[in-house]
Amino acid sequence: MEYFKAFIGGFVATLVCHQGVYTLFYMAGAALPAPPFNMAATAPLGIPAVISLAFWGGIWGLPIWWMLRNAHGAGYWLRALILGAVLPSAVALFIVFPIKGMAFAAGWNPQVIIGALILNGAWGLGVALFMCLANRPAGAPAGT
Repeated sequence: MEYFKAFIGGFVATLVCHQGVYTLFYMAGAALPAPPFNMAATAPLGIPAVISLAFWGGIWGLPIWWMLRNAHGAGYWLRALILGAVLPSAVALFIVFPIKGMAFAAGWNPQVIIGALILNGAWGLGVALFMCLANRPAGAPAGT
């Protein structure tokens, strides 16, 4: 059940945190490859891009939660930020981009790399927050 919550946490964190920060970038005029909450169909299933992204965010929620589950206090949040920023960004930049025919590591473009770290760091914090809320005892106030 805990890993089901981690999947849901990753899925929701993608829609709220990742896409929320992406929307802020978009509103600030950043040059982005697609608008936030992109509903364009993706191959091969034709589902909206944002739903595909959220699904993969849910999949990423599983290992992130496995690495977070025993951390406490400030270490919990710091670990969530670092793991969320680094792991999905590295896989996207070094594996997914080349598979999709894009430049390895986005051609080492610092704007793309830093943007990925910020977006995925926000996502990691979102997963951590969701898991805190989902795993607190029934009736306990938030933050316990």
